[in-house]
Amino acid sequence: MKKISRREFIKTSFATAGTVVASSGMAKAANAVPRREEPLATLIDISKCIGCEECVFACQESNATKFPKPKKPFPKMVPTSRVPVEDWSEKQDVTDRLTPYNWLYIQHAQVNVDGEEIELTIPRRCMHCENPPCVKLCPWGAAKQEDNGLSRIDSDLCLGGSKCKTVCPWDIPQRQTGTGLYLDLLPSMAGNGVMYKCDRCYDKLENGEKPACIEACPEDVQIIGPRDEILKQAHKIAKEIGGYIYGEHENGGTNTIYVSPVPFDLLNKKIETGVGKPHLFKVKDLMADGTNIAKAMIIAPIAGVLAALGKIHMQSKKEK
Repeated sequence: MKKISRREFIKTSFATAGTVVASSGMAKAANAVPRREEPLATLIDISKCIGCEECVFACQESNATKFPKPKKPFPKMVPTSRVPVEDWSEKQDVTDRLTPYNWLYIQHAQVNVDGEEIELTIPRRCMHCENPPCVKLCPWGAAKQEDNGLSRIDSDLCLGGSKCKTVCPWDIPQRQTGTGLYLDLLPSMAGNGVMYKCDRCYDKLENGEKPACIEACPEDVQIIGPRDEILKQAHKIAKEIGGYIYGEHENGGTNTIYVSPVPFDLLNKKIETGVGKPHLFKVKDLMADGTNIAKAMIIAPIAGVLAALGKIHMQSKKEK
């Protein structure tokens, strides 16, 4: 399969995109984002993605005001090896992995489909778990889950301790040193920054708009809607193409649902994984573990108090 560049794609397909989208049932579903508070999921049809990265650039542009603006030089940690410095401020143009400045990227996999070697491209970002460990086990109350199912990190409250990344099955959140509340509290002892990840454009959703990545995609790769309806659509597509689903049960269920024409265990062998590059393994429900349940019950009231204190501090700081 010939890989086309972003520029070539725009030149050759922009003229026909309107016709394609207008005739697509998925496009109709994507145009209506429910305002009522219920779990929303996104469906990503891998077979439609051509890797043009329009979603990546739209995400960066839409969320630029949320990106960190670190202060330098960074405070030295005590001991210096306790929490490593992670600085992406001079590498904001990196788009081949997740970073504090790049919350969505495209994975590539060369696979055999019906005897033909093709390249599948996979948009990757936060999975937005139904029962997110990052939220339930954050000791500072900086991570929260909205009523519509999205999980996000409050950069005003996060101390960058990376508990969210440690408990995330996909290691999604990424740290930027030199920014956040730790600079005011314990710059040499706290978490050394703030953790960042996709927040599914929560501010757009609050206004009834679609997330930037969905709005920008010219191939109608993603749709968003109530999770039960998204799962029905996912199963329908999977049945039509003899495909496979990822996210319905992983980690107890996520609000990011993938449909692929090839098995996900095969995809997982073909994609590049590692730091900032999440896998596609099957994942057990981490929050069904008794230890994690107990931790969450202990953390919840403490985290609530700390989050409230953090908000008071940030509000007083803004008023000065």
